[in-house]
Amino acid sequence: MLGLFDNDYGADGFRKCSVTGLQIHESVEKYVKLFALTAIVALLYGGIFAFTVAMTRWEVVGLLGPGDFYTHLSLHAWNLLIFWMIFMEIAILYVGGPMVLGRKLPLERLAQLGWGTMVAGALLVNYAIWTTSAPDQAPLLTSYAPLPSDPLFYGGAIVFLLGATISALPFFATLWFEKRENPDGTLPLVSFGAFVTGIIAVEAIVGGLVAFGYAFAWRIELIGSIDAALYRQLYWIVGHGSQQINLVAMIVVWYFLTHVVGGAEIVSEKVSRTAFILYLFFINLGAAHHLLSDPAVSTGWRIFNTSYAFYGATFASLIHAFAIPAGIEAGRRKRGLGGGLFGWLTSAPWKNPVFSSTIFSIILFGFLGGITGVLMGQLQLNMTWHNTLATVGHFHATVVLGTTVAFMGLSYFVIRTMFMRAFISPKLASIQPYFYAGAMSIATLMLMYVGILYGVPRRTVEVVENIPGTDFSLAAAAPLFNVFGLFALLAILGGVLFLVIAVGSVLFGRKLEPGDNDDLTPDGGLYADGGDPVHTYEMRGTFVLCLIFLGAFVITYVLNWYLLSQLWQIGA
Repeated sequence: MLGLFDNDYGADGFRKCSVTGLQIHESVEKYVKLFALTAIVALLYGGIFAFTVAMTRWEVVGLLGPGDFYTHLSLHAWNLLIFWMIFMEIAILYVGGPMVLGRKLPLERLAQLGWGTMVAGALLVNYAIWTTSAPDQAPLLTSYAPLPSDPLFYGGAIVFLLGATISALPFFATLWFEKRENPDGTLPLVSFGAFVTGIIAVEAIVGGLVAFGYAFAWRIELIGSIDAALYRQLYWIVGHGSQQINLVAMIVVWYFLTHVVGGAEIVSEKVSRTAFILYLFFINLGAAHHLLSDPAVSTGWRIFNTSYAFYGATFASLIHAFAIPAGIEAGRRKRGLGGGLFGWLTSAPWKNPVFSSTIFSIILFGFLGGITGVLMGQLQLNMTWHNTLATVGHFHATVVLGTTVAFMGLSYFVIRTMFMRAFISPKLASIQPYFYAGAMSIATLMLMYVGILYGVPRRTVEVVENIPGTDFSLAAAAPLFNVFGLFALLAILGGVLFLVIAVGSVLFGRKLEPGDNDDLTPDGGLYADGGDPVHTYEMRGTFVLCLIFLGAFVITYVLNWYLLSQLWQIGA
């Protein structure tokens, strides 16, 4: 880190974090900072294209033509859905592994090599997309064959995935050494969740290497043709698997930050661990919902993967949806913080951007991303979602309102506890999660509405006037597009505000001393003194919240079936 952000370490290279109480080695801190900063650079670059893409889909502005739109959309997708996420997830592995376990980061040279390889792959992908010219096509995120893309793009994707594999090896080595030295010990829940994240990441990376390697061989003419249906199935191992890494890493962040800054306790480690194991077996099967309209796979295969198997992953998510808020409620009640039904929640540190970002991520992911994911993953309901802007709304609800908002909270935490810098403006830092999450929620809902109610297609530049080559008009969707455009601008402004606070605080924030971070810990301290076991405290507030969630799910489910029934009249 060029000596700019070093902290004071003991002779053994460790220091004690005044917030978590963990013993953190210099090597761990160095690479968490490095990967997190690189992730923020990818967020900044991809965010530029968020503006150009949104201002193109908002046809009142109509910023780009079709050719440029696809290039900008590809750059937006790869930098925000892949590079921002995976660089941050490597940092999370290092937090969940060596940091939580109080160990030195092993294989430092591999961490350095992995980072450099990932950066090289990301640069190659960006260059290949930016310089795309006919007959090559901008690859978007799906890069579907037989539409050809620059061979350099496939090569860059392979290099990046190899780099991610190398970067993850020090994390797995940490767990190996930990278990060898403590064979009878149990990994902390956060470390266990990070371990499951790592395994899912390996599954996704292997699928990506096979898919992109297959396409790369085709593009450099090592093989004469490519099976498009086979490629689609191979691609979605990484295409959706990478988003499952986001999901599980996000939940690890939820457990970690609600404990550290919210005073949460683990209600049942066995149940939470079981939920992570269910992800291990079922979460990647949900990728099949991308192939529900694909004629190359059987109906039985689709139904099994998107119904029976996918329910295992949904059940795991429901466990976490109860366990995390229940842990907050029980932990805060144990500290005597708030009575009544929701006093434990209203008394929480809502001005702390670490806490508010985490809670907004939990709520918005559950109500907007989780519910819609189950709906669009059904064989019948998928017909009203497939290839419409509602799909785009869904993954903005999951990857943006869920994962990105959680990672923003983690970034604030890293700035305060690892970079040891004060925010350049505590007030703006407190406001930013509300501003960003609120604006992005409205923009996301508009994407869902125009997709479900009007069938507006995704990846199409102009639709409000008409669909080229037809007399079919979608002009009725124009008011919703106007709302989308306005709130997309506000959300982008909220993202810019985050970047200004994050980068400005790291570069210009006041240097903090170990005792200056006491405001991050929950009232009553990180560990409540004495008290009864956590199960003796009420969790009725969480139960009521879960009933509200269930009601929202039932209403949305019934409404989507009603909207599907309206399609049956077409052609009658």
